[in-house]
Amino acid sequence: MSEGITLELDALIKLRAVARGLELSARRRVLSAQAGGYLSVYHGRGMEFDEVRAYQPGDDARTIDWRVTARRGRPHTKLFREERERPVTLLVDLHPGMYFGSRVQFKSVLAGQLSAVLGWAAVRAGDKVGGIVQAADQHCEIHPAARESGLLSLLRAMVQLQPHKPGTITPGRLDSALARMARIVLPGGMIVIFSDFRELGNNAEKYLSIMARHNDVIAALLYDPLEVAPPPAGLYRLGLNQQRMTVDTSRTSEIKQWRAQFQLHREKIHNICSRYAIHVMEIATTDRIVPALRAGLTRRGAKQ
Repeated sequence: MSEGITLELDALIKLRAVARGLELSARRRVLSAQAGGYLSVYHGRGMEFDEVRAYQPGDDARTIDWRVTARRGRPHTKLFREERERPVTLLVDLHPGMYFGSRVQFKSVLAGQLSAVLGWAAVRAGDKVGGIVQAADQHCEIHPAARESGLLSLLRAMVQLQPHKPGTITPGRLDSALARMARIVLPGGMIVIFSDFRELGNNAEKYLSIMARHNDVIAALLYDPLEVAPPPAGLYRLGLNQQRMTVDTSRTSEIKQWRAQFQLHREKIHNICSRYAIHVMEIATTDRIVPALRAGLTRRGAKQ
């Protein structure tokens, strides 16, 4: 990653070593303590029987427990401890507005690094990894695959589709990626969305609710410190091409408006996610990757 501006495949692959400091089992233990929690998302035909739960779309019909089904009047399936492989699906939002950063790195680079580290941690845990990379006018879908193949395809897609210049934010574009994600994910997995959510539209809730019904969904809200607080007092020209505006950060009203805009955006994301028990973690471009992910994944949220 060239000075935090661009994503490079070699650097993303090297993050495999860094990912050793991230243990996903912590979140597994938290969720397994809840009704219908983490253990229930593992379903396979292993040696050690775990439990029986109501049948869900996508379950293997061969694992149906016919005795329990007959007794309770609706299909139930057996779960086993032997097969721990589950899908970890990442949505990496690389729209043109992510080509921004005032310190350390751009938001697009932060999204790529976080995705790589979490992906490598999932591979190390024996999980399948796949996802969707969404760019300005292109996207790439990678179905979860075992070992390294799915993740490596995802990393290559991020490098290929990353933004190389700023551009106009288009509300609703993220909805299209969420719709694709809702279509490809299977029940019982972990879904992580890395985005600043600036392109969230009116249809987002529909797809988020669909995914949250039978999956552990996490929204990683990425931001730059400059979005939270204005720069030192002075006159600044902001925007792109003909859409530039002058901001005077020496005026109290400008400072209040600056802070309020991000707070409104933050509250919007939290409110939407809370309605569907989606966990939200906030990560800044200045945060250290592994500690930020560890704190975000283990912090108790609405679903935990």
